Amino acid sequence: MAERDFAAAWPLPARAAYLAGTSIEIVRAPRLSAPPEHALFDFDGTLSLIREGWMDIMVPMMVEILSPFARKGESENSLEALARDFVTRLTGKQTIYQMMRLADEIRSRGGEPRDPRDYKAEYHERLMARIDRRRRALSDGSAEAESMLVPGSLDILRSLAERGVRIYIASGTDESFVLEEARLLGLGLFAEGTIYGALADPASFSKEMVIARILAENRVEGSRLVAFGDGYVEISDCKAAGGLAVAVASDEAGRSGAPDPWKRERLIGAGADLVIPDYREQAALVDYIWEGGRP
Repeated sequence: MAERDFAAAWPLPARAAYLAGTSIEIVRAPRLSAPPEHALFDFDGTLSLIREGWMDIMVPMMVEILSPFARKGESENSLEALARDFVTRLTGKQTIYQMMRLADEIRSRGGEPRDPRDYKAEYHERLMARIDRRRRALSDGSAEAESMLVPGSLDILRSLAERGVRIYIASGTDESFVLEEARLLGLGLFAEGTIYGALADPASFSKEMVIARILAENRVEGSRLVAFGDGYVEISDCKAAGGLAVAVASDEAGRSGAPDPWKRERLIGAGADLVIPDYREQAALVDYIWEGGRP
């Protein structure tokens, strides 16, 4: 199943409405006949902050690669705007898709691009140089996992597990790195054997495939699934399956507790039922969902 591109399919509400006394935005109140049995979480930006700032690595790399193929009158600033636009629009899909688009841009300018997998490998090498200190700090214990998680992540995973919910993690990042970073953050305790990531063949993995597998293997309807994510893919795929979609409009750099406006708008457009900035109010959120959306 190829991952679909972003398209705003749901309108923004004329006025934001919130669960009383909280920052939990109710776009569409869930009316559940029974609580969820399965919970799918995106990884980067939804749980993990290890890779925070990745776009500041990807976009300059793309500008550097595109520059020799620039059209007449095409400045570095215009190439940066172009790269940032398509990287942003493809955020949520597997990384390889952004590299495929980079190759397309080179080809459209008369150049012969390298294999998109080569660009992906170069990007990842640069990214790892940026985040190596974070990974080492987690590994040697000089940094606490909570400092590199969206606030409240461990609390909501614990709350869901205590209610008997089976937890899954699915990411567009390569699976080997997702498994390693989930271990460093202590997330494997909550999703043992149910962590999935991108594979060498992009057609062999998608979040839509993970959702279909969850429903088929457990013989449940989509209404028994809740998905949490800061990317449009998991939100739109969850909605397409009939599940409850919770947008995590996380402020990755500041961890401020305020929703990121761009993420909020994009995720509502993808079909989010609820919007949260992080999990600091997870107790109220989980109670609300388990009460069937009745405040």
